[in-house]
Amino acid sequence: MPLEDHLLTEARNPASERLDTLDALAIVKLMNAEDAGVAAAVGTQAEPIARAVDWAAEALAQGGRLIYVGAGTSGRLGVLDASECPPTFGSPPGMVVGLIAGGLDALTRAVEGAEDDPASGAAAIAGLDASGRDLVVGIATSGRTPYVLGAIREAKRGGARTVGLSCQRPSLLAREVDIEIAVLVGPEVLAGSTRLKAGTATKMVLNMISTGAMVRIGKTLGNRMVDLRPLNEKLRIRSRRIIREIAGVDDETAGRILADCSGELKRALVAALAGVDAETASRLLEQNRGRVREAVAGAGKEAAR
Repeated sequence: MPLEDHLLTEARNPASERLDTLDALAIVKLMNAEDAGVAAAVGTQAEPIARAVDWAAEALAQGGRLIYVGAGTSGRLGVLDASECPPTFGSPPGMVVGLIAGGLDALTRAVEGAEDDPASGAAAIAGLDASGRDLVVGIATSGRTPYVLGAIREAKRGGARTVGLSCQRPSLLAREVDIEIAVLVGPEVLAGSTRLKAGTATKMVLNMISTGAMVRIGKTLGNRMVDLRPLNEKLRIRSRRIIREIAGVDDETAGRILADCSGELKRALVAALAGVDAETASRLLEQNRGRVREAVAGAGKEAAR
């Protein structure tokens, strides 16, 4: 029996056996009912996801990278998550990296056969010179994509920690990685179309890993994004609003403090909350690993001496 016949991601879903006979409303309701179980499936993997968050935070804190690698939908979702980190968290573009089989062309069109080449995956990781400072997350809903397996093996040769994210158990990927995340969402409404429930689950897990890691390294204050760069009007308005709401100042004052701090929201918040100038705010942030709350507390300790 072919290996594909044993894959949960390729199985037929009894609930959608007569999918082609349904009207639009019935299709929508069926898909919605199937999607309702995705969050619960992700929830079963809370502990390994949390370990991945901690490892990602450790990698980023020591100047390493969070590297996603995948093919097809999995690769696109990794690239998407990586590309959204700089505008959300003010992170350098190279801090979170997404690799996709077939290269950037594969983002908008299928590159047939690219996922079947483990040497290409290994070469992509080797090209990044992945090392013990990095965390590499292999994404393969089937748990057996050759491109991803090749990338993971190369990452381990370089000393990187590894995580495998799949929707299958047992899997070949699980045998290769340090942490296995297996989100068993079950057969798709459209058999084998893993851009559906499996894709949704993948997006949720990647959101948790990157967001959790950024929170852990001090990119937020409470539930606010405070390391963003106000590069457009929307972000400038958001930055002033955050200063107003957190520091309790008016808009004119918020704008002035932000300007004094060269538009850097995190530095402006420390200046506003601690009542210090921009230079002192920078020093406090450096002394406290970029964490606003600790930097403000540090200013209070200095004043009490």
